[in-house]
Amino acid sequence: MSNHPPQQQQQVIRLWPDGAPAGLPGVGPESSFGSPPIFGPASSMLRNVSEPTLTVFAPPAGTANGVGVIVCPGGAWRVLAWESEGIDLARWLAARGYTAFLLKYRLRATPPDPAEFALAMGKMAAGMPGVIPDASAPRTMAEAMPDAAIVRAREVAADDGRRAIGIVRERAAEWGVQAERIGMIGFSAGAFLTADIAVDPRAAPLAFVAALYGGETRGRAVPADAPPLFAAVAQDDRLLFRIVEGLYADWSGADRPAELHIFQRGGHGFGMAGRTGGLPVRRWSELLGDWLASEGFA
Repeated sequence: MSNHPPQQQQQVIRLWPDGAPAGLPGVGPESSFGSPPIFGPASSMLRNVSEPTLTVFAPPAGTANGVGVIVCPGGAWRVLAWESEGIDLARWLAARGYTAFLLKYRLRATPPDPAEFALAMGKMAAGMPGVIPDASAPRTMAEAMPDAAIVRAREVAADDGRRAIGIVRERAAEWGVQAERIGMIGFSAGAFLTADIAVDPRAAPLAFVAALYGGETRGRAVPADAPPLFAAVAQDDRLLFRIVEGLYADWSGADRPAELHIFQRGGHGFGMAGRTGGLPVRRWSELLGDWLASEGFA
């Protein structure tokens, strides 16, 4: 679990107080749990989310830089890595003057019974491929996870992401944020959410986006005003590293600012703490901080 000291009660905003639009069937009740081995080191996670929210992490008094960051944890659209890819990054950002907004987006249903859920996760882990040669490495998420239900889950998650952006922009002054200086950072499924919105914002573009071990354009054109992109992945994340390379190539090919870091080792789901030990991948957040500063968001 996280070693961060406790903070004051965070403000939580419901995204759809009058009821969310059509979502995913059979979800609920929401619950938290300790992560199984498939999701890396033990940390707090959520599942069966049907009521999406934003949790606000304000910077210390007098340190706000006017930049807002929406944080999107991953979890294969079934769970949310709430601590290692959510709370930990939100606190890291707030300590550096950013106002962070942790997004809890809607998920696919998982078995309510903990024992049934554990069994389902075990089957999922057993079905994950082992060493994948480059010739067989997926180039799209449809190849990596050929599950039609994921398409709908991605659409619902993106709906929640766009709604979150709208709320932060509408209430930016309340949180000391400049409406034109709002970005988004996502991990895994949250990175796909982030990339999906950057390619199809349906509103003004974000100021910047960061995609950690996930994200793709699905062959859609990168907009001429697409935000600067930061991406990072580990080469031994055989299921997704070529997909992330493709995201960078699409951004670069559209002449949009983009930066990609590929670490030799780190696997999938290294998060803020992750399974990194002394590996260079542990420095990804420092590189992100440097990149944000170089783009004028510090």
